[in-house]
Amino acid sequence: MNRRLLAVLLVTGVLVSGLCSGVMAEEGVTDTEIHIGSWGPQTGPAAAWGSVPRGTDAYFKMINANGGINGRKIVYHSFDDSYNPAKTKAGVKELQEGTGMFAWVVGVGSSPGLAVRDYLMERKIPWVGPAAGSLHWIKPPHKYLFGVYPLYYKEAKALVRYAVENLGKKRVAVAFQNDEYGKNGLKGAIDELAAHNLKPVALVPVEFKDTDMKPHVMKLRRSNADMVLLWTSVGHAVRLVGTSKAMKFAPQFMSTSTCSDFPLMIHISKGLWEGVITAAFGELPDSDNPLLQTYKAEAYGKFAAPKERWGVFYYAGILFAEPLVEAIKRCGRDLTRERLVKELEGLRNFKGIGPVVNYKPFDPKDPNSRQGTHATFLVQCLKGGKSKKLTDWITIR
Repeated sequence: MNRRLLAVLLVTGVLVSGLCSGVMAEEGVTDTEIHIGSWGPQTGPAAAWGSVPRGTDAYFKMINANGGINGRKIVYHSFDDSYNPAKTKAGVKELQEGTGMFAWVVGVGSSPGLAVRDYLMERKIPWVGPAAGSLHWIKPPHKYLFGVYPLYYKEAKALVRYAVENLGKKRVAVAFQNDEYGKNGLKGAIDELAAHNLKPVALVPVEFKDTDMKPHVMKLRRSNADMVLLWTSVGHAVRLVGTSKAMKFAPQFMSTSTCSDFPLMIHISKGLWEGVITAAFGELPDSDNPLLQTYKAEAYGKFAAPKERWGVFYYAGILFAEPLVEAIKRCGRDLTRERLVKELEGLRNFKGIGPVVNYKPFDPKDPNSRQGTHATFLVQCLKGGKSKKLTDWITIR
């Protein structure tokens, strides 16, 4: 037997042996592990949202402690991008090309996510549950990107509709972060106002690096707005409300679910967030929902860092990852990216701690084939950070 033939036979034998043992599989998958990546701001102005990927971490640790999924443990890789798209892109590329992720989950922010969307999609790498409700995930839809967060566009429509129809507000102003996140909410607000034959009385862009809110509040006050929709970071939203109170400007403030962690908002605003109405994307923190209570006891109770706080942002990291976990379970041992996509597409009326999730087979002309949720509900912040539920789930198509 010549050396070339012997080498071929040896290589073939290794390949067959690897395939039979399950060692050789999809990138990021071994016989015992599944590597999943994420990112979020642990530092910087958006650090309040950093608890989202930390919640995902506790969720995966809970799963691993209970035996993993089909004989495999999840190896979770998350990094701090400081809500800086350039850092997001560099970090995702480093993990994907260095370690090799099977899929990505959560990932905080519209602009950071937009910085890596095309990179992941071109490589046919699934990304499930971005922690942002951006229209950019589904217009156009992408085969490997599955939205779980209710769209900001629809949250804004629900908030404005409630303000006009239930509260009788006619003079609506919008203070929005001047990026993809803020512009998604702005579009929903403008479209809903138009449906009621109204126009915004003021549109006030807020730059992420802005610190002095007086010029912004002066514009809002001059507009004589009776409702101000805040679509900004947590810090900017709190400063806008605080500055408004100091300047004797007292409209009804309403905001996105990204500012719905009321105990946090009350704490950093020194009580001034009381009365603000926001959208919500999942069970309330004090809900008696059995699954939420399980997560609180098993994920948070056993795997959270000592100073971690149970709250909306923290368990959002669980909520956005639930469909991914369910789909991996349904794959069995045959865990490939294409199989994962197929199982995600098969989710019907899946209910975790958020809205009902439904996906469809991929249709490049149908944005809803990749947007799993369409519902939100509205809550009002009470004294001490308690929540008053104002509506049931609202589905906006």
